[in-house]
Amino acid sequence: MSTRREFITLLGGTTVAWPLTARAQQAERMRRIGILLPAAADDAEYQARVGAFLQGLQQSGWTIGRNLRIDTVKP
Repeated sequence: MSTRREFITLLGGTTVAWPLTARAQQAERMRRIGILLPAAADDAEYQARVGAFLQGLQQSGWTIGRNLRIDTVKP
C-alpha cells in the first residue's frame, strides 16, 4: 500500500512541476537590430560609436546571440 501512495505522490508532484519546467526551458525572444552607418568598417569613429552602442546594450541586459541579433549593413 505504501508503494502505491509513493507512486501517486510522485505522479502528482511531477504533474504540478511540469508546467514550471516547461516555462523555464522556453528560449528568450530574439530581438533584431539593424545598424546603418555611412562609413567603412575599419573607420575608427565608426568602431567607437558601434562599440559604445554595444556596451550600452550589454549594460541594459542584452546579449548578442541570446536575446539580440545585430545586422550591420553598408549603404
